[in-house]
Amino acid sequence: MKRVIAIANQKGGVGKTTTSINLSAALAQLGERVLVIDADPQGNTTTGLGIKLSKRDKTLYNVLLDECDVKDAIFKTCVKGLKLLPTDIELAGLEIELIGVENREKKLKAITETLKDEYDFVLIDCPPSLNMLTVNSLTASNTVLVPLQCEYYALEGLTKLLHTIDLVKKKLNPELEIEGVVFTMYDSRTNLSLQVVDEVKRHLSKNVYRTIVPRNVRLSEAPSHGLPICLYDPKSKGSEAYDMLAREVIEKE
Repeated sequence: MKRVIAIANQKGGVGKTTTSINLSAALAQLGERVLVIDADPQGNTTTGLGIKLSKRDKTLYNVLLDECDVKDAIFKTCVKGLKLLPTDIELAGLEIELIGVENREKKLKAITETLKDEYDFVLIDCPPSLNMLTVNSLTASNTVLVPLQCEYYALEGLTKLLHTIDLVKKKLNPELEIEGVVFTMYDSRTNLSLQVVDEVKRHLSKNVYRTIVPRNVRLSEAPSHGLPICLYDPKSKGSEAYDMLAREVIEKE
């Protein structure tokens, strides 16, 4: 395995799930063996890749509670080379279920360790909050990719996330690093977007991806069809952006 990448931001609505779906699909289309783990109880990555509720008899929730083997819960997706470990709203109760369980922060890491020979990349879509699922995801990962919306409160959210990453690195996962920040929902017509990009680059110059994901209607439409953008509209600006981002991620090996 090359890397386990947590896609995280404690602020919601920043393009985290959009990035999880479309970056994983783009990596698979470039020939990588990819698993995306939906660790957000909302399950939007799961539905965005076309896996319906009726098909999810085994999910990440069952795997984390040792009720089934991880390989029995993994689904093929519509993209060749891309597989999914799905979730649903049951996952929201996991924190209570794990009270008193030894090494509960490392449950997901134990799972990814068993898969290291089967995939080149594992991407984890984290929930938009700091809870046991997020801590598990960061503990299981080599790096953290941060989708950052080009808006006023972006820097405040980034500061809090960097603090969280630092705590996990000190207490649970000393190898954890910042994979990079990727700007999402970028609108070149607004001064605010330009200001946010400039400000983040000043603080994190070496950890900012060159690729910037624009605001794109086709990107917003694709999840309702259960398709990543590379299949829904491969010629759209959104599809081109995630292809470029995937190439940058591979270059970082």
